[in-house]
Amino acid sequence: MNRQPVRLAIVGGNRGAGFVNALYSLSDRIQLTATCDLNELVLNQWKERFPEIRTYRDYHEMLKDPSIDAVFILSPMHLHARQSIDALNAGKHVLSEVIAIQSLEEAWELIETVERTGLKYMMSENYCFSRSNLAIKNMADQGMFGEITYLEGGYIHDLRHLIHLPDGSLTWRGRLHQQYNGMNYPTHSIGPVAQWIDLNKPNGDRLKSVTAFVSKSRSLQYYFGEHFGKDHPAARTGFWKQGDSAVAVIQTEKGVLIELRVDWTSVRPHNKTHYLLQGTEGAYITGRHPQEADLIWFNNRSPKNEEDGSDMWELLGGYLPLFDHPRWKQWGKYASGTKHGGGDFLVLEEFISAIQEDRTPAVDVYDAVTWSSVFSLSMESVEAGGKTILFPDFKAKGKV
Repeated sequence: MNRQPVRLAIVGGNRGAGFVNALYSLSDRIQLTATCDLNELVLNQWKERFPEIRTYRDYHEMLKDPSIDAVFILSPMHLHARQSIDALNAGKHVLSEVIAIQSLEEAWELIETVERTGLKYMMSENYCFSRSNLAIKNMADQGMFGEITYLEGGYIHDLRHLIHLPDGSLTWRGRLHQQYNGMNYPTHSIGPVAQWIDLNKPNGDRLKSVTAFVSKSRSLQYYFGEHFGKDHPAARTGFWKQGDSAVAVIQTEKGVLIELRVDWTSVRPHNKTHYLLQGTEGAYITGRHPQEADLIWFNNRSPKNEEDGSDMWELLGGYLPLFDHPRWKQWGKYASGTKHGGGDFLVLEEFISAIQEDRTPAVDVYDAVTWSSVFSLSMESVEAGGKTILFPDFKAKGKV
């Protein structure tokens, strides 16, 4: 095992700032070597925090730096695939923010590049590493839910303020909503539930087909009219291609039904994620809002209602820390101080461990392209009026 510190470069300094606490906590295993961003002010802020790092405005110039072992790509979503491929070809390990790819062509090229270079590639799907989602995976791995038959995953998060710049021009998120129509940000929804059924793993399951539908588009049109006036192009009917809510129904090879929902422009109180698991011996459902707790139930284990003997939900918290995932038991004291339920620490720790231990990361390239392909396949389904679209077998051309 090689425990030499990994020399890491951060690509996309604004989002990267969310990982500063995790970088400090892992400072004995990570040597922050460089950062790359187009904004000189952002680069200066990183230099103030980490005076020894080198700063770059040109990504390809940074890739020529021989002192960089790995890059953490936190740039706008449409850049992830190309920047990952270029970094791998430059001899760097890659940790990429979500989603990994936006087209099947990018998916196949990314797989080929990872296999050819033999370098580590991981997608930074932080919701897979929250304490609750890890605990549910641990219980599922122990068979406590019996055979899993149905799953739900939802990402419902009002991010309209990130759609535009102060002058009303669109950010990459805004352009995403303007140009595409489907499940445009799927991995927060599908990532955790995919891990509960060991998707893509030996003796696990595989995604078979997807059918997607999208609501009418209203939220951003009204929002821009309110904030920038009704004459703003984005306040006019027809400007936005993406509907407000997207829903996808997925079937797996083993007959598990998965329902996904993504909506990050509708006005509503904060409630980022929703998950549900149904098995033959148990069930789990997250709270619908911050005032509700996550609930769990197990057949022949959970208590009965004393009055009528009916089944009763229990608080998930009652099963913690006894059923915490081993990863949380080891790192929870550090992870709990970082964002996304501790996920921002744990994705970085897992990536570094995969490099130092020379093993496959928990979210590998096959997971990354499979989960991310819901983006393009859902667009195809919506365009065809809800047609069922088959998933490629991304391992068919590669190393199983």
